Amino acid sequence: MGEQPVLPPPGDSLGEQLRAAIDRLPEGPMRLGEVVAIFGDEGLLLLTALMVLVFLVPVSIPGVSTVFGGAILLVGLSRLRGRPLWLPGKLRERELPGTRVRAALETGLAWARRFERISKPHRLAWLVERRGWLLTGNLAFTSAAALLMAPLGLIPFSNTLPAIALLFYAIGFIQRDGGAVLAGHLAQVATIVYFAFLAMGGTAALSALLG
Repeated sequence: MGEQPVLPPPGDSLGEQLRAAIDRLPEGPMRLGEVVAIFGDEGLLLLTALMVLVFLVPVSIPGVSTVFGGAILLVGLSRLRGRPLWLPGKLRERELPGTRVRAALETGLAWARRFERISKPHRLAWLVERRGWLLTGNLAFTSAAALLMAPLGLIPFSNTLPAIALLFYAIGFIQRDGGAVLAGHLAQVATIVYFAFLAMGGTAALSALLG
């Protein structure tokens, strides 16, 4: 039998849920499929919040953003389609550096607790309950995951900004907090502006080299 999905006890805060989830992760190297199996379909947003903790530092672990971003993108697509999460075999079997991932999660957990303190359950709940606004939120969530996948981990904040957006979205969806979702939208706009700046800088540098 596989791992039983994580079903947090009633009344646990988001930080407590994340702490319990980190404690249940496999020792040593871990496969992405193992992590997903621990959470199950009901814990996908909690899994998203857990995965983005790795990127709440200026420079991320190389290669991890593509793996985690790809998994979160599929979570977003499953939310848009209203269907269970499906992972391709290659992504499911991708091995992650357990020690480094755990260390990053422990660091990120402190940031998650800070985000949690400014979240209020059922604040502006219509932003996560009304169909049109929920669709907008899910589309923004999915696009943030696509930006997280960009292999730019060595460029400061290129993974951090979309990760902050995703963490706000996950917290907002879990706690029905429209205020957190709005904060996610702001972080997403900041991400797009930053990526546009990087693109313009890269284009200017290339033009200078070719000129």
